[in-house]
Amino acid sequence: MTKLTPAPIEAVLFDWGGTLATWHDIDLYAVWRSVAAVIDEPRADELAAKLVAAENAAWLRSRDEHVSTTLEDVCLAAEVVMTPAALAEYERQWHPHTELDPDAVDMLKQLRDRGYRLGVLSNTIWSRRRHEEIFARDAVLELFDGAVYTSEVPWTKPHPETFLAAMRAAGASDPARCVFVGDRLFDDVWGAQNVGMRAVHIPHSNIPTDQIGHTEGAPDATIQRLSELPAVLDSWAR
Repeated sequence: MTKLTPAPIEAVLFDWGGTLATWHDIDLYAVWRSVAAVIDEPRADELAAKLVAAENAAWLRSRDEHVSTTLEDVCLAAEVVMTPAALAEYERQWHPHTELDPDAVDMLKQLRDRGYRLGVLSNTIWSRRRHEEIFARDAVLELFDGAVYTSEVPWTKPHPETFLAAMRAAGASDPARCVFVGDRLFDDVWGAQNVGMRAVHIPHSNIPTDQIGHTEGAPDATIQRLSELPAVLDSWAR
C-alpha cells in the first residue's frame, strides 16, 4: 500500500488565551464586583452576582452548543448597563491577565521568516478592537495575516465553521495544510482535527472543570513551550 504524504503546511493558526497569552486563574467575581461598583456601588454585590451568572451561562452555551456571546450580551442578560467608565474598569481589571507568552514574539517571527501564514482564532466575548489593542501593545498585531474572534461570528470553537473562517482570514484554503495550536483538547485539538487540520497541544493551562468539553482530541504533537513549535513544523516539512 502506498503511504500518502501529508500536505505541506501553509498556515499556522493560534488560540489566544492560554496559548499566545499566558494562563492566569481569574477571580471572576472580583473582576465583576469592581466593575459593578463603578456602575452602582450600593448594588455592587447584587450586580456582580448577576454578571458572573450571565457570563458563566454564556461559557456553558459555548461548551455545549458552540454558540457565541458578546460582552454586551452578558450585560443584557444580567440587566446591567455598561457605562464607559465601567468598561474602562473592566479592561483595567483584565489588563494583568492579557500578558503575552515570553516565547511568542520570537516564535511568530520565526514562522513568518519560514513563509507560513499566521492567524488567530479565539473564543472570546471581547471585541476585535480590544484584542487588536492588546496585540498592538505587544508588537505582534502586524505578524498576523488574519484573525477571527467569536464575538463577531455565530459560533465558538469547536464548531467547524470557526476553524474554516480563521483559515480563510489567514489567507489559506485547505484545512489539510493548516495547523492549529491551542491549550484545550476539546475546543482546540478535537475541533481543529474535525475539519482536517493538524493540531498541536500546549498543556500549560488550568482549564476550569465546567469548561472541559465532552471529548478530548489526541494531538498530532505536544509542546511545553511555544519556542518548540518551529522545530515541530520543520519535522513535518521533511
